[in-house]
Amino acid sequence: MHISEGILSAPVLFGGAALSIGGLTVALRRLEPQHIPQTALLCAVFFLASFLRVPLGPGSAHLVLCGLMGALLGWGAFIGIFAALLLQGLLFQFGGLTTLGVNTFNMAAPAVFLSALLGRYLSSPNALAANLAAFCIGCIGLLAAALLTAVSLWISGEHFLPVAQALFIAHIPVAVVEGLVTVGCVQFLRKVRPDALPCANQGSEK
Repeated sequence: MHISEGILSAPVLFGGAALSIGGLTVALRRLEPQHIPQTALLCAVFFLASFLRVPLGPGSAHLVLCGLMGALLGWGAFIGIFAALLLQGLLFQFGGLTTLGVNTFNMAAPAVFLSALLGRYLSSPNALAANLAAFCIGCIGLLAAALLTAVSLWISGEHFLPVAQALFIAHIPVAVVEGLVTVGCVQFLRKVRPDALPCANQGSEK
């Protein structure tokens, strides 16, 4: 999911950077002081998830948790994902600095969109609706991020198409796991910290 240096074309790099700057600008304007600790905590969770790798054929995949970031942070997912990717790039050379904008947008944009679309159901009195919404945010969020990553590779050069296809396919089982993880986290928060779910966050942002 982390696109490394020297792979993407200049238009893709500049386009991704511009879109991420826009997302970060909106996120910073909406960030409330009381949500900073939550954003930092989820940033750390996102950072650590990349180290839990699962072998898949000749390669490996890992949890990303971008959907969970969107479910709990909304636009704040841009901030948490950007900060985690920056640290990963600087400390462990995961991804890169020139690709930071593309990687941030690919992972954060679907999470924010799905949170805006389905986030209100996470606090629904109907547990089934809440679980379905959580699963969709987690699962589809990762699939959409993988698709955007694959498209970024493909439009940078048609010779990347086999790699792009393999990347998307490899993340399908991971997406199912992410959906289930998101459901588990939402169920837990519904019991112990319902105020941490998106309705409270989005209400303060309007």
